[in-house]
Amino acid sequence: MRRASPGFSLVELMIVVAITGILAAIAVPNYIEMQLKARRTEIPITIDGIRTCEAAYVASFDVYQSVPVAPRSDAELNKSLYTWVGTTAWNDLGYFPSGPLRGNYQVDAVEGDYTLVGHGDMDDDDTLVVYTATSSAEAAITSASVTYY
Repeated sequence: MRRASPGFSLVELMIVVAITGILAAIAVPNYIEMQLKARRTEIPITIDGIRTCEAAYVASFDVYQSVPVAPRSDAELNKSLYTWVGTTAWNDLGYFPSGPLRGNYQVDAVEGDYTLVGHGDMDDDDTLVVYTATSSAEAAITSASVTYY
C-alpha cells in the first residue's frame, strides 16, 4: 500500500485559484465604485465647510464675504488633485481645506445672501459638475452636462 505524499493536489490548488478569481471579480468593481463615490462627495462637503465659514463671518461682521475662484480657474480644471492656493479674501473668510482638492470654489456675496459655486469632474467622466449653495440652501447639483477637455 502506498502512502499519500504531503502537500496539495493540483485539483485543490485549482479550486483555490478559482475562488480567489471569483472574489477578485466581485471586489475590484466595488472598490472602484467606492473610490468614485468618495470623490463625488468632495464638492458638497467642501461647500458645507465654506458655508460654515460664511456663517461665522456674517456673525462677526454683519456682511457676507465674496471670494474669487480658488484654487484654480475653470480653464485649468482637470481630474487631478490641486493644492489649495487661497487669496487674502479666503484667508479673511477663514477657510482652509485639509488637503488638495479636485474642484474649484467661488462665493459671490450680495446684500443679505451669497451664492457659493463649486465645479469639478469628480468621477472622471469628462463632465464638469456644478454645485450651487446659498445661505439658506445646501449644496445641490445645478448642472451636470458641461463637457470639457
